[in-house]
Amino acid sequence: MKVLIIGSEGMLGHDLIDILSKENEISTTTIDTLDITDIEKTIKTVKNINPDVVVHAAAFTDVDGSESNEDLAYKVNVIGTRNVAVACRKTDAALVYICTDYVFDGTKGISYRESDQTNPLSVYGKTKYLGEVCVKEILSKFYVVRTSWLYGYHGPNFITTMLNLAEKMDSISVVADQIGSPTYTVDLSKVIAELIKKPIYGTYHITNSDHCSWYEYAQEIFKIAGMNIKINPVTTEEFGSAAPRPKYSVLENYNWKMEGFPKIRSYKDALRDYMRLL
Repeated sequence: MKVLIIGSEGMLGHDLIDILSKENEISTTTIDTLDITDIEKTIKTVKNINPDVVVHAAAFTDVDGSESNEDLAYKVNVIGTRNVAVACRKTDAALVYICTDYVFDGTKGISYRESDQTNPLSVYGKTKYLGEVCVKEILSKFYVVRTSWLYGYHGPNFITTMLNLAEKMDSISVVADQIGSPTYTVDLSKVIAELIKKPIYGTYHITNSDHCSWYEYAQEIFKIAGMNIKINPVTTEEFGSAAPRPKYSVLENYNWKMEGFPKIRSYKDALRDYMRLL
């Protein structure tokens, strides 16, 4: 298939290129080559490439920064996504829209299925959810892929932040009351490669299996790294952030499972593989 990756310069975008190019003809755009907030340019770009599938991995992802840049977050995450969806409709391309666990408020207390009620707390979460709404209103051929706590080789992430802090500090304070599933961008890319092979359109929760708090995540990172660092568990309130975050945003890969696909490996196994190559 011909696959267009929008936002190919990002952490996920790099791995999407590596994985999807094994079986597909790949085209890419970056923030420098396509302004998705310009509808005419977006339509023209997609029409010229004429892909079978568009993977929309471009977004304003600064969760705290979105609180003070609401207009920019809206323009990129909502209007930009609408423009990509319109371009897909005009070219009859299927769309993969990368979304987030932050569409939920975290009060359910157990893992979220795709059918659960959304209630985003932050500007970032709200704009990503509104992007979903645009996709679902405009297209019938779409895969909304909600994921969480991404890390990969081609961008800053929690793991590299922890390892860098450990080189400068004797102790690190880490939030212990937010629970989620760290997800390796290579594994996410492999799942997307499988999804687009079939017209099994809809919403999917795609994360590595198992879950932890940021504090437990940090413990696992330093255990694998063989580093003895003092980690201080703190509450969300003690840590302080501009944007509110869900306390429990574990996503159950329910629709993936119901389509007969195998269980996605544990975040611990994925983390070991990732850190082995650092």
